[in-house]
Amino acid sequence: MPHHKSVSVDIDPDTQRLLEAVRQQQGLDTLDQAAEFLTRLRMRKAARRAAGPRHLAPVRGNR
Repeated sequence: MPHHKSVSVDIDPDTQRLLEAVRQQQGLDTLDQAAEFLTRLRMRKAARRAAGPRHLAPVRGNR
């Protein structure tokens, strides 16, 4: 769901270079989009870690 809120953040030259590299690599139009891309990526990774493994494992019982 798109939102229309705006946040202004001052970034240092190293961060600006990183965002520019991500922007070019991902084919994005703006540094804001690159920052959002990295934020969403980080959130997805954190959610996966918090949820734990998602694979099926055999249940071993005493027989």
